[in-house]
Amino acid sequence: MSKPVLLTVDDDPGVSRAVARDLRRRYAETYRVVRAESGPQALDSLRELRLRGDDTALLLADHRMPEMTGVEFLEQAMDLFPYARRVLLTAYADTDAAIRAINVVDLDHYLLKPWNPPDEKFYPVIDSQLEAWRRTERTTPGELRVVGHRWSNRSYQVRDFLARNQVPYTWLLDTSPEAAELLKAAGDPELPLVVTADGTTLSAPTDAELAAAVGLSTSPEADFYDLVVVGGGPAGLGAAVYGASEGLRTVLIERHASGGQAGQSSRIENYLGFPDGVSGAQLADRARRQAERFGAELITTGKVTGLETRGQARVVRQADGSEIAAHAVILATGVSYRRLDAAGLDDLVGVGVYYGAAMAETPGCTDEEVYVVGGANSAGQAAVNLSRVAKRVHILVRAGGLEKSMSHYLIQQIAGIPNIEVHTRTVVVSGEGTDHLERLTLSGPEGERTVDAHWLFVFIGAEPRTEWLDGMIERDARGYVLTGPDLVADGRRPADWPVTRQPYHLETSVPGIFAAGDVRADSMKRVASAVGDGAMAVALVHRYLEQS
Repeated sequence: MSKPVLLTVDDDPGVSRAVARDLRRRYAETYRVVRAESGPQALDSLRELRLRGDDTALLLADHRMPEMTGVEFLEQAMDLFPYARRVLLTAYADTDAAIRAINVVDLDHYLLKPWNPPDEKFYPVIDSQLEAWRRTERTTPGELRVVGHRWSNRSYQVRDFLARNQVPYTWLLDTSPEAAELLKAAGDPELPLVVTADGTTLSAPTDAELAAAVGLSTSPEADFYDLVVVGGGPAGLGAAVYGASEGLRTVLIERHASGGQAGQSSRIENYLGFPDGVSGAQLADRARRQAERFGAELITTGKVTGLETRGQARVVRQADGSEIAAHAVILATGVSYRRLDAAGLDDLVGVGVYYGAAMAETPGCTDEEVYVVGGANSAGQAAVNLSRVAKRVHILVRAGGLEKSMSHYLIQQIAGIPNIEVHTRTVVVSGEGTDHLERLTLSGPEGERTVDAHWLFVFIGAEPRTEWLDGMIERDARGYVLTGPDLVADGRRPADWPVTRQPYHLETSVPGIFAAGDVRADSMKRVASAVGDGAMAVALVHRYLEQS
């Protein structure tokens, strides 16, 4: 096998030679350095490398080039070598362009000119990028095919699970010729049918069976950890990143997919550091990879059903009867969308009625009339995303407007999209349909009316679903977990508090068990604050461990 390639492209011959010189000085024994002086020339080199079967580990491109900018080059180069690390070389005046490139081409790093001395400003960056490349699984995933009924709740759940876990798949209706062949070969299985790249068939698989088939981890490697994080939303991922990076042996247990509700968002535009916005799936995927790079274990399809203390250990019980013990636990289970109290809708969930963004269903909304219930940011983001494919998107809001519940930037964005219509003081009364949603009855300022509708997406607030903590952790009347100051009345410790100190800020009514993110009482329901909670909880875990 030939050496992996480090490719550098810069239209300034002097700079191009200097970059190549510094790369060869340190990496020539392990890598082959290829330099080009324009984007098109570099793309030709990459195509030749691909034809020969050579691998490329790093793409380092100058931003300001006359024929093709560095960002434009990296965007096309991604199609040829998707796993190569992407670094942009830029002047200080162009840092804004470099930051925008983080979203456009999933940029891994940007370097400022000049990079001297290279031992301080150049080599540490390249070392970390090459280490990340070596750790990346670079085998191309085979095609996964899912066969199911168009209006099947379980078929939707399987596709949603795959989509949210970043697993590519092909969806085949059971009436298609290709699906008929697969069903015949599988012996008339129960739908949905999942066929893996090696031909293995899974008939109506559970989430755990599906996760195992696509290579997701479903069981922990050990019985005892420093830290167990329950929930894989922004707070849980933040806790996993900070816990693992600070030397705690950390395991994160997620029931469905990394990212939580935020992971379903089509575009988060007010998260720090992403001026052009970032999709929830992209943010969750980056956080997951970051946590794994630091050594955190991520367990998918784990359903936690109980907590208990055994001496200094905190034990997490799962639905399958297994247990995981740790010195400390962070609860980051987030919240779930409340069900809409309207006649007939419960029977249509997954077959036209969806709680959350249901990204797997977006293509099916092409040229359709789509209804979105809710007036907060999640509803607005979903409406903007759906407006790209739908004939018209109707936002149904119980209140008299969006101003009290939705961010100003999103309200302005919606106002500028011609195929989004906001209906204020309007609620869903009922839904009807045989095997899927066909009609909705709405009540508004002009009375009741019935409309033809096949798609209803609901975002009407949330509830914490913390019933499994009954008898163990103190919660408020709505089920949110009480922590820190909320546990202290008139400066006194909780009645059953077993230690002499006061509870730490994010600590629950049981020492060593913390809460972070939306599940915590009176938390700020924003992605940034959830990530901050996760980081703060880890700092408090360290303090707890030092004093235990």
